[in-house]
Amino acid sequence: MKKFLIAMLCTPLMAFAAGGSVHLDKWPGSVADKAALQNGAKLFVNYCLNCHGASYMRYNKLMELGLTEQQVKDNLMFTADKIGEPMRIAGRAEEQKAWFGATPPDLTVIARARSSQDGSGADWLYTYLRQFYRDENRPTGWNNVVFENVGMPHIFWELQGEQILNKDHKLELAVPGKLPPKEYDQAVSDLVGFMVWMGEPMQEERKRIGWIVLAFLSVLFVFAYKLKKEYWKDVK
Repeated sequence: MKKFLIAMLCTPLMAFAAGGSVHLDKWPGSVADKAALQNGAKLFVNYCLNCHGASYMRYNKLMELGLTEQQVKDNLMFTADKIGEPMRIAGRAEEQKAWFGATPPDLTVIARARSSQDGSGADWLYTYLRQFYRDENRPTGWNNVVFENVGMPHIFWELQGEQILNKDHKLELAVPGKLPPKEYDQAVSDLVGFMVWMGEPMQEERKRIGWIVLAFLSVLFVFAYKLKKEYWKDVK
């Protein structure tokens, strides 16, 4: 039963993550950067949460990013009434399927789901969100180099601008957006950082505890080795 539930949870995420084998740019961010995560949370609720839910994340968890409860309520909590509610969306699955051809997946663990396929969920997301281009043959008018024939429109086109594929099949910025390319890349990095954090909010604490455990075991090894030598010193 447990395996069945896990499979049901991950199936839409794998569909979202599917794509051809392409070069992935290295995600330059870090989940230790609280300011970047706060900006990523802002981008997520203003752009992604319109279609994609994060129903395994509660709004009160965002306070771990250094925000107060009032800041979360005033600036990030648009789809719930109480701070302890999950980050769900109002859209109905059947309506979204009719609009986009497939139901947009929940994004709570999308970074971890993609990592299970190629070991670099953050790199995939960072590259994917920067590789949209105009394609009039697609229903939404957009396509993506990383995820060919994707059903998702380019929700950040106003920020990035409009890219096209030139005759060499390279992306070229045809219409500039509100943000210069470097600033747009930084915004995407912040958003990816938030999604990576959201998939495992305790990851920094887990790493810290891991180093403490390794240090303790190293010290314990010294005493255990000395004790072993003491016990066996008379044995030839």
